[in-house]
Amino acid sequence: MPAARESLLDAAHAALGRRPWSTVRMVDVAAAAGVSRQTLYNEFGSKDGLARALVRREADAYLAGVERALVSRSEPRERLAAAAEWTVSAARGNALVRAMLTGCWAERLPSPTLSAVPSSSAVPAQRRADGPLPSPGDFVGLVRDRAVASLAVPGASKSEASELARACELVVRLGVSCVLAPAGEGGTERMVRDALTTVRSVS
Repeated sequence: MPAARESLLDAAHAALGRRPWSTVRMVDVAAAAGVSRQTLYNEFGSKDGLARALVRREADAYLAGVERALVSRSEPRERLAAAAEWTVSAARGNALVRAMLTGCWAERLPSPTLSAVPSSSAVPAQRRADGPLPSPGDFVGLVRDRAVASLAVPGASKSEASELARACELVVRLGVSCVLAPAGEGGTERMVRDALTTVRSVS
């Protein structure tokens, strides 16, 4: 991603941390990034375009964190537990991630439409942001599929592959539930380990 675009998204994210999105001004975002307002409009087209790009970037960062968590440990059950814990910690530290995973967009956040919007942007990254944004249900599928790909055993039977997919989706949904209602003693990882105790495909 070009440096100016990344700086603008950083500035927009920082501004959102200080005040509601409705009061964030494009001129202030440009100034904080050290670029002209025209550069900001050239990159994103509008404030809504900036919001969509910011949401897309945070979604990509969350999914990259899922992939890191899935390779951070050796045992399958521990890898899934780490992915669920990452989901909870990412949502705790980032209001946009929390909103994307739960569909609960607070009034102070941007709430770009999830469907694609017409784009005439010459900037490839912005054309991608102008495409459909993931819904909470999409995130469940995206994380489940990454987990399945990470844990799949070559030569597994169709029933074993199906069981693995169900177990991975269970873990994703447990993680999201812990975003909405934090787990008690032992936290999310303990809950995932307990839930997977009888699942052969992730033993």
